[in-house]
Amino acid sequence: MIRMTLAEVARTVGGELFLSGADTPETPVTGTVETDSRVLGDGDVFVAKPGEVTDGHRFVAAAAAAGVVLAIVERRVEAEVSQIVVADAVTALADLAREVVARVRAGGALQIVGITGSNGKTTTKNLLARILSDAGETIAPRGSYNNEVGAPLTMLRITEHTRFLVSEFGAAGPGEIARLAGLVTPDIGVALMVGLAHAGGFGGVEATLAAKTELVEAVRPGGLAVLNADDPRVATMAAVAEGRGVSVRWFGRSASAQVRAEDVVVTASGTAATVIDGAERHPLRMRVLGEHHISNALAALTAAQELGVPLAQSIARLETVEVAERWRMQPLGTDRIRIINDAYNASPDSMAAALRTLAQIVAPGQRKVAVLGAMSELGEQAGEEHDRVGLLAVRLRIERIVIVGSEARRLYLAAIGEGSWDGEAVFFENADDAFDYLRTELRDGDRVLVKSSNSAGLRHLGDRLGDWVS
Repeated sequence: MIRMTLAEVARTVGGELFLSGADTPETPVTGTVETDSRVLGDGDVFVAKPGEVTDGHRFVAAAAAAGVVLAIVERRVEAEVSQIVVADAVTALADLAREVVARVRAGGALQIVGITGSNGKTTTKNLLARILSDAGETIAPRGSYNNEVGAPLTMLRITEHTRFLVSEFGAAGPGEIARLAGLVTPDIGVALMVGLAHAGGFGGVEATLAAKTELVEAVRPGGLAVLNADDPRVATMAAVAEGRGVSVRWFGRSASAQVRAEDVVVTASGTAATVIDGAERHPLRMRVLGEHHISNALAALTAAQELGVPLAQSIARLETVEVAERWRMQPLGTDRIRIINDAYNASPDSMAAALRTLAQIVAPGQRKVAVLGAMSELGEQAGEEHDRVGLLAVRLRIERIVIVGSEARRLYLAAIGEGSWDGEAVFFENADDAFDYLRTELRDGDRVLVKSSNSAGLRHLGDRLGDWVS
């Protein structure tokens, strides 16, 4: 965070300042801003956010003991630290982020990229951050910090020296991306895809499209929208961009894309393609698994070009990335038994992409094993979409289909109904039972995909399997 005084912070968040000890209204605030008291230190700022499980106000005293200079609270707390009392701590966090970004941007060097999409946000964010980090100080979210708390916390990590801010925008409902992107007014907005992920929370895929379009609507006039030419829903955002004086640049596999890929090949060691931009042709050999990650790479390459990084340099930097993110197509284990832990998020699109990747990387004599859990937030389409995944697993000739959790039972029933009669598909109520089964079932040469939504908890099962086979 850039330097502000206690009084300036209070004015920014519209709160009442209560001083402690030797502090004055001019006492400087220069530390990091966090909602987790466990990571705070001298000079930092603690935002006491009420939560579903606990209340941040319980930890103000601990934050004071850690040396924070300020606590932003919704009610005064008995603790030896200056406090600013606000009506809503999350709103105050957003207001502070908006002011800090505006101050840094006034210096003229900061460029901001916003990324959204039903799938691929975190991977694309990580790939773009890797490209940009060699060109200047780059701030990007940790993990999937993309909501009303995580996005402002990321913004507040910038300094006067930050050249690039890469923001990832997720949404639990309409208007959320507009609010978050509106804090920074991105120079570039990247729209990856519009699918059924979280469609239940939005009321359908068309409502999801409207929510994702909010990012393009937030791009500053004269900025750039980086759009997926392969997604017809994303393609409709071009008219929105052009109506706001925002240019459009296309990426994808189709011939209409300006930055496109051909000759895509997926192997056990990674994903390769030829990247084409006009007369330029460059080989790309990523260590990240999955044909679907080529689209994410193209999006990152397109945005990086607009930010001044030549295509060849960007590709060279992408080729150094070993894992897109923990629990996202993360290879574990050994060559004897390879585990691919992709159980942080799941949607019908990402589930299908992961299963196809599993089918592509298996060599003759090796078995394909899919450990699958439920996809969350699909609303009334959940049953049908789980059926589709079960059918696909059988049609891809997955030798062992292990379904975990009652919410995923339709996957199991669909697999059996499609013709998986000879023990290929098995069902377990919980991850412990599935783990016990897999310890006896897995054998040398197996390639094991673990895939589910975060709420199903199978990422921990993937970790356990990885530790067991290592």
